[in-house]
Amino acid sequence: MDVQQSLALALDPTLILKAQGITPDPWQRDLLFSQDRQVLLNCSRQSGKSTTISALAVHTALFKPKSLTLILAPTQRQSAELGRKIYDAYNALNRPLGTLTENKGELELTNGSRIVCLPGKEGTVRSYSAVSLLIIDEAAKVADDLYRTVRPMLAISNGRLVLLSTPFGQRGFFFREWNAPEEWKRVKITWRDCPRITEAFIANERASSGDSWVAQEYECRFEAMEGLVYPNFYEQCIWTAGLCPGGKPVGGIDFG
Repeated sequence: MDVQQSLALALDPTLILKAQGITPDPWQRDLLFSQDRQVLLNCSRQSGKSTTISALAVHTALFKPKSLTLILAPTQRQSAELGRKIYDAYNALNRPLGTLTENKGELELTNGSRIVCLPGKEGTVRSYSAVSLLIIDEAAKVADDLYRTVRPMLAISNGRLVLLSTPFGQRGFFFREWNAPEEWKRVKITWRDCPRITEAFIANERASSGDSWVAQEYECRFEAMEGLVYPNFYEQCIWTAGLCPGGKPVGGIDFG
C-alpha cells in the first residue's frame, strides 16, 4: 500500500468494506466514522454487524500504533468466526503491514497493535489492561459479571466501548444500558434498514416462528423471554397492600 492509498484508508474506513466487495449501508458508514466513546448497536440478525465491527477493529489496529483491540463473544466458536472476518478484512487490503502473531484468536501487527478475540469467560480476560477498543459481540448473551470485569480495562486508556447484539429478552446489561439514562450513541438497525433482507423472507420467518420471534430477531425489540410461565411477571402482579390491615402478607402464583 503506497502513501496515497494509506492516507485514503486512514480518512475513510469504509474502504475496508469496499475492498471486500461490500457497499456499506448508511449505518455502517456512520459507525465507522463515529468517534463516540460508548456505542450501543441494537441490530437485526444478518444485518452485517460483525463484518462492520471487524472493519472497525482492523482500522484501529492499522492507524493507532500499539493499540489493543479486545473482542469478546459468548463462545469460542463465535470468537473464532469474528477472527476469520478480521482476517478477511485485513487480507482484502493486501496485508498492508507485516504480522508478528497470526492465529485464530490474535492478530499482532508490526506497528505493535493487537486484535485479540476471546470467548466471554471471566478467566480468559482478566489479564488484559489499557484496552483502546473493547467490543462485545452478541452482548445480550454475555454474563453481567463479565461486563463488570472488563469495563475497568478502559479506565487508564480512556478507550472506546462498543456493545452490539440482537435483543435476547428483557434482562442483562445490554437491555439495561439500552434503557439507561447514561450517555451512549444508540443505533437501532432493523431488517428494514438492511436492503439484503426481503419482505418475503420476513413473512416466511413470521409464519414459521411467530410474531414475537420476528420482533426480537429482526425488529430489534426486547421481547419477554420465551418459556416462562409469566414472562412479564412484574406487570402480572396484583398488589393488595392495605386491603387487610394488620394481616400477614402472603404471595401465590396460579399455574392453572
